[in-house]
Amino acid sequence: MAVDSRSARTPVDGTPRRPAPAPAAARRPDGLTVAGVALRTPYWVFTGGMALIFLFPLVWTAVASVSPQAGTGQTQGWGFGNYATLAGYQAGVGRYLANSALVSLLTVVLTLAVSLLGGYAFARFRFPGRNALFLLTLAILMVPYATLLIPLYVLLNRVGLQNSLVGVALVLTMFQLPFSTFLMRISFEAVPRELDEAAMVDGCSSFGALRRVLLPAVKPGLITVGLFAFLASWNDFMAPLILINDSERMTLPLAVANLRGQTQGVVDYGATEAGVVVLALPCVVLFLLLQRHYVRGFMSGAVKG
Repeated sequence: MAVDSRSARTPVDGTPRRPAPAPAAARRPDGLTVAGVALRTPYWVFTGGMALIFLFPLVWTAVASVSPQAGTGQTQGWGFGNYATLAGYQAGVGRYLANSALVSLLTVVLTLAVSLLGGYAFARFRFPGRNALFLLTLAILMVPYATLLIPLYVLLNRVGLQNSLVGVALVLTMFQLPFSTFLMRISFEAVPRELDEAAMVDGCSSFGALRRVLLPAVKPGLITVGLFAFLASWNDFMAPLILINDSERMTLPLAVANLRGQTQGVVDYGATEAGVVVLALPCVVLFLLLQRHYVRGFMSGAVKG
């Protein structure tokens, strides 16, 4: 007696029987298939190798700064003799750290303030010559950095800011503004206009909408701008070299460069490596703390529309 194929697939209670699942591919505990692991392995090897290449100079410098070297402050055994040499150089490493911190703080604050308002204006307001003015701002990026330092030196001398840390911060801010304004503009343009329009309907002014609604939305862009401004000002060597002629007002990069050949042109590699470690530590710590916001700030506007 023939059996109906439909009845063979249907249980006695009439509930449709689900088809048996197809055999799944072999999976690792983390959910990746064997094929997925095989495809990702070259990527992991490549990125791991690149990370080692970039980390090796930093690790080598950190190890060399505490290792024994002839002609340095650490000639026998492992220790911090090179750091002692750095700490006792002229006005002391504390003074140079304070100078660098002051220049970096002023540069970050000025860059954030000007680029925030400039990016907001370019993104939200329409006025004659807006695009031309924005392109003119970006055109500063095409001017070689060193060619403007001498005219800026003369200008700062006339206004009484030559040989001043404030003058150095103003110069560094000027060179940070084109990129910072561009980044803040695309950060604001990635935020829907309906948000600030709704705030204005509720009674906010333009600055009120900026403070209450838009600032939290563009926070990743602000952090990215601030981090870029800090890294550029903290590590800058050229501007302090041209604008500062008082050893008491030197920034740390300039002090480390002078320390490098302080004794009859003989290079003190140990103290130089110690100075590089001291210079790198704040940058590494800040980047590790803010890297999530840093990446989000760069992605602002990338998926607009």
